[in-house]
Amino acid sequence: MGRYAVRRLLQMIPVFAGATLLVFLMVHVMGDPVAGLCGERQCDPATEGRLRQEFGLDKPVWQQYATYMAHVFTGDFGTAFNGQKVIDLMASAFPVTIRLTLVAVVFEVVIGVALGVVMGLRRGRPVDTSVLLLTLVVIAVPTFVTGLLAQLVFGVTWKLVQPSVSFTAPLDELLLPGLVLASVSLAYVTRLTRTSIAENARADYVRTAVAKGLPRHRVITRHLLRNSLIPVVTFIGTDIGALMGGAIVTERIFNIHGVGFQLYQGILRQNTQTVVGFVTVLIIVFLLANLLVDLLYAVLDPRIRYA
Repeated sequence: MGRYAVRRLLQMIPVFAGATLLVFLMVHVMGDPVAGLCGERQCDPATEGRLRQEFGLDKPVWQQYATYMAHVFTGDFGTAFNGQKVIDLMASAFPVTIRLTLVAVVFEVVIGVALGVVMGLRRGRPVDTSVLLLTLVVIAVPTFVTGLLAQLVFGVTWKLVQPSVSFTAPLDELLLPGLVLASVSLAYVTRLTRTSIAENARADYVRTAVAKGLPRHRVITRHLLRNSLIPVVTFIGTDIGALMGGAIVTERIFNIHGVGFQLYQGILRQNTQTVVGFVTVLIIVFLLANLLVDLLYAVLDPRIRYA
């Protein structure tokens, strides 16, 4: 497995380079950052030239990308147009979003897998139909509607939680935003687990375990659930990066100053250094999450071996 992990890490290098190049090019065609920095009033030629030289915008795009990548490997993600280091913005934003993402993933795993197992074992019964309809509603309703309703009901009307999260974003204040962020993914995890459980429940190895007289809970946990979790783990692993990058709506609703907030501000102000820097780290998170998922396959299924 060690050689497989090293080989996968080497394969990530061209993927990382291609993804960052694509993001770099897309960000640099969304508008002139100097014009956005000056606002409605046009910069005078001297100021515009000084700003372009200071931030390296007077060079060709390929040279800007090469310079950026050379600095990334030294831990320097550039400087925002307000003079603040992007790495400092990351130091304050990523811990908040990581906590929010962990809360969301816990909800996905605990609630989603539990509901999926119950539905898969009771397929076709009223509880299965009810949860299927509920997950369909959750998937159909946009996240900003779910977030605003949750904020209004639990935060304003019932006063069970704070309607907005404080700047430090403690874990107890992130429970409701984490549930909102995980709502759609939780519904998909429930459906995936249900389908996998229902399919594997008819497999020969499950029938053999039942015929041997093994306790029902052991058949479910040791045999049925373990093999059924492979597609669920695949989905959750790829969803981690999506949750961190897609938290813009949730963080705006609950006033969370995390990665989504910084990305929103960077796009709004055409701050290319901030956007590219944060997306670069999200690409790394996504690649590492996929590697972890591949390694977990061997843990869940003993038949899988990596050379």
